[in-house]
Amino acid sequence: MKTIVFFLEEPSAKEMLEGVLPRVLPPQAQIRYLIFSGKQDLEKNLVRKLRGWRSPDSVFVVMRDQDSSDCHVVKQRLVALCTQATEGEALVRVACHEIESFYLGDLAAVEKGLNLNGLSTKQNNRKYRNPDNLGNPSEELFKITKGEYQKVSGSRAIGPHLDLTNNRSHSFNVLVTGLRRFAETA
Repeated sequence: MKTIVFFLEEPSAKEMLEGVLPRVLPPQAQIRYLIFSGKQDLEKNLVRKLRGWRSPDSVFVVMRDQDSSDCHVVKQRLVALCTQATEGEALVRVACHEIESFYLGDLAAVEKGLNLNGLSTKQNNRKYRNPDNLGNPSEELFKITKGEYQKVSGSRAIGPHLDLTNNRSHSFNVLVTGLRRFAETA
């Protein structure tokens, strides 16, 4: 099994992935994280870090938030940077609009992770049926949890509870599907 190296724009993504990856990747998977200081730092240093990676048998996953950009443009730019830097494999995933969309797509996981009551009953509300459409999911999550959600600690608490087969966030489902496919070939 190759080492899977995650290039992430922020620590909260690592916390979420640590709760999800043991259920997606085989137990023998070797995982490494490179965490940058935001999306600009990630994009500015991606080529250099990929070219400088010296551990053989590594494959790469690059993940960042869409924020207010066009997700297709963001993905194309990241794919181009990966292609410029390495001939190896790279999987690029963009969270629409932020990784908090993943959490809003599974309010039962938020409820369990943050020890709250009554959130899962809101999942069928129009607003949460397609959380990838929400412009500011982190603000929405903070609001519906009455301030209990904090980026890093909240991601750590919610990640292990995210349902891998029943999440309303399309971008979360694309991430999980891509990781599973990627792991089969790694």
